[in-house]
Amino acid sequence: MSEKVAVFDTTLRDGEQAAGTRLGSREKLIIARQLAQLNVDVIEAGYPASSPEDFEAVQLIGRQIQGPSICALSRAVASDIEACGKALAQAKRPRIHTGIGASDIHIAGKFQDERYGKTLADKKGKILEMAVDAVKLARQFADDVEFYAEDAGRADPDYLFTMIAAAIDAGATVVNIPDTTGYTVPEQYGSLIRGIRENVAGIERAVISVHCHDDLGMAVANTLYGVINGARQVECTINGLGERAGNAALEEIVMALRTRVDYFGVDTGVDARELYRTSRLVSDLLGMKVPPNKAVIGANAFSHSSGIHVDGFLKQRETYEIMRPEDVGMMESRVVLTARTGRHGLGDRLTKLGYPLSEQELDQAYRRFLTVADKKQEVFDEDLLAILYDEIHPAPATFELQYLHIYSGTSAIPTATVRLRVGDATEEGAAIGDGPVDAVCRAIAHVTHTSAELKRYEIRGVTSGTEAMGEVSVQLEQGGRKVVGRGSSTDIIEASAKAYIDGLNKLASLAAALPRAALAE
Repeated sequence: MSEKVAVFDTTLRDGEQAAGTRLGSREKLIIARQLAQLNVDVIEAGYPASSPEDFEAVQLIGRQIQGPSICALSRAVASDIEACGKALAQAKRPRIHTGIGASDIHIAGKFQDERYGKTLADKKGKILEMAVDAVKLARQFADDVEFYAEDAGRADPDYLFTMIAAAIDAGATVVNIPDTTGYTVPEQYGSLIRGIRENVAGIERAVISVHCHDDLGMAVANTLYGVINGARQVECTINGLGERAGNAALEEIVMALRTRVDYFGVDTGVDARELYRTSRLVSDLLGMKVPPNKAVIGANAFSHSSGIHVDGFLKQRETYEIMRPEDVGMMESRVVLTARTGRHGLGDRLTKLGYPLSEQELDQAYRRFLTVADKKQEVFDEDLLAILYDEIHPAPATFELQYLHIYSGTSAIPTATVRLRVGDATEEGAAIGDGPVDAVCRAIAHVTHTSAELKRYEIRGVTSGTEAMGEVSVQLEQGGRKVVGRGSSTDIIEASAKAYIDGLNKLASLAAALPRAALAE
């Protein structure tokens, strides 16, 4: 069995420090519940001393969330640590995360006051005292204390080793080695973690944790090198959110360790099937959109477009996929239809839509497909269906709107009367509805005797001004077939009627031209 690496999620603390984001206690609790569902080991809920709202959020999460340890951050300042202790008083598994700067740059820059010492050497001695005192005080509020040596990536190794040893002797159970500025490179950071294992007295009494930032785009790589060299806790955020360029992305670390367990020899306890759901929740609540090309959980992470890739993927999934979308909670891999997709990809999509074509029909459809694909970034299913009945088996419109009258108002029951050409005949009908659009659709459905279900209705302005042209699109489904109907007019009710009839005509055309049974033969 592979050795376990603990996952420390700091989305609610370091992740929320991303510019332009802010979470209230209610939103933090919602995310914390999902993080518990994700089965992370530690949730860093916030920095209680920073504001009353952050104190409330940590307190609320500590009281209500079961399972993970609930952690609160502090500086090596007594009032900060006491605030953590109070906020975590009702937590089942509290952890206080305290620490101080370790690099000469941080010590000289943040502790300039002479009360910390006149020389750099004096200041470094005082910082060691503060680190020890902070851990000892934190242990009075929690048995689980994590110590961070801020900017460890740029610290003098000997001084860092001394600081970590002192923190462990003071009672730290976890020692965090942050690459606070994203300065290190993987080999260097891995060597630092190895040096800590080899040179720090008492290191066997504490877990080494790695906390990496992405300023040079190496946060995940540095984290993994830390794991290779003995770290057994990784600190990360959902979607890689955080200060500046962000933190190491939780989903990337988890799936790297899982996918390459043959190489790393370790795994996490995270339920990876919850990754996509968690990613979208965090994205929505923080208002930070996930880039389509984001590893593991981006919209394009399991999408294939190139003809060579599509052909290989359809023949054997593992040809171009090292993970399954289901493993991270996504529905399925997606073939994105573009001009580069190829005949195999087009034929596979049409077959999945219920319309397998002969070689001759596929050739004909593919020529038209390329014409459409050259004009669009992506060809959608409704475009394919349009190609089928326009190019392969064109058919005349079954239904045509000839007359429409609406009666509606604030004190009137919406009523619609329509006259349609149905084949060679003309028929009329009327219906009432919840509104004028609903009434129109009901009247048309009555006249056409359709069993199609209206699945989606969308409206947008095509032009501007009070006489703007409006476009309506509807999605209809009947017998497993889905079509999109469109209609436009300066009268949005008329546009709705046209869209609905356009959809019914597409369904009728497909049913007549491409019956499934005949195609299967």
